[in-house]
Amino acid sequence: MKKYIFALMFSVFALGLQAQSVHKGEITVGDILEVGKPESSQYAHIEFPKPNFIIKRGGLANYKRVEGNKVVVTSVKEKKDGSLRIKIKKTDGSRFFGSHWQVAANVKEALESGELRRI
Repeated sequence: MKKYIFALMFSVFALGLQAQSVHKGEITVGDILEVGKPESSQYAHIEFPKPNFIIKRGGLANYKRVEGNKVVVTSVKEKKDGSLRIKIKKTDGSRFFGSHWQVAANVKEALESGELRRI
């Protein structure tokens, strides 16, 4: 009897994970994107750190050097309001601004505004 209950719980859990991955859309862990040019002077939907935090950690706060970098999605999470938040890191293994390994982004708005582009 315990085997049947365990099998039932495992199948419900597996179906839940499958439904969740389909619901999250086309962005999955391992997708490669490119950082585009922001509409304004700053990135609104990619959460790059403020210049003072970059400088404190020994980096150079030059946001123009980020344009055109290829990035890989390391995690995808759905927030309570239904938006998708991803974490990205550079594909070449270097750091953003020489100080941060990964940054977060709101994927839907970043793709719509052109801050992130699919490759």
